[in-house]
Amino acid sequence: MEATVQKHIQKKTARLRMKRVLIQLLSFAREQALSCLFPVVIFASLALTKIVPLPFLPRYDWLLIICLFMQWWMVHSRLETVDELRVITLFHLIGLALEIFKIHMGSWSYPEKGYVKILGVPLYSGFMYASVASYICQAWRRLEVGLVKWPPFLAVFPLAAAIYLNFFTHHFWIDIRWWLSALVLVVFWKSRVTYMVNGTRYSMPVALSFVLIGFFIWIAENIATFFGAWQYPDQAGTWSPVHFGKVSSWLLLVIVSFLIVAVLKQVKGNMPGGKKAGVVEKN
Repeated sequence: MEATVQKHIQKKTARLRMKRVLIQLLSFAREQALSCLFPVVIFASLALTKIVPLPFLPRYDWLLIICLFMQWWMVHSRLETVDELRVITLFHLIGLALEIFKIHMGSWSYPEKGYVKILGVPLYSGFMYASVASYICQAWRRLEVGLVKWPPFLAVFPLAAAIYLNFFTHHFWIDIRWWLSALVLVVFWKSRVTYMVNGTRYSMPVALSFVLIGFFIWIAENIATFFGAWQYPDQAGTWSPVHFGKVSSWLLLVIVSFLIVAVLKQVKGNMPGGKKAGVVEKN
């Protein structure tokens, strides 16, 4: 009798645990989905404009209009703050500079017509980088992200700068992306990112979060190139999956994005009246 009761209690406890895990996973997925709103709109627009040709303007220009409207709506509806808009604008400029250089070097191209282009790069392309920043800012706020054992600024800033510059210099010098990746592991070996789901705080290694975000962006890149957002040289005739090695590029770009957001959050948190939520914990 006692053994039967014990088994019943164990089964009930297991069911409650599974229910709790499922609830937490669904809640986490919901917050992630809301954080991805801007990227989702971009991908939906890429698909829509590919399937249904829009009148009066080239497709790239319609994509720019959609991105501008979406950005205005997110701020107007308070889904994004003005501070987050500043960060996103910074990423737009960083991404646009990288796009102009990469187009010039023949890394990829924008073969379709567009009136609003700078040196062959449609302006909507900057929003694809900005959408990554939007996701990071949104997730940071919604999940109350915190950073534990974060390295000092004098280690973080030069590393982020070196990663970004390598996207340019590897065309003229050796590609040191793998050395930089190894250095990231060394610098952030003890660092962890914490996040809140339904009042429970979880954590994971910062390096793992970089890898996960980079991997999902690589998947998104395959979707984007399929719908003609841009084109790699080997996709000129027929679309083919983006080489898995591109994950390393996106991983490093995510690191730059994350580090810039983290530094800006830290600076704002140290300002008079700045919110400490989600700012760096050093202990």
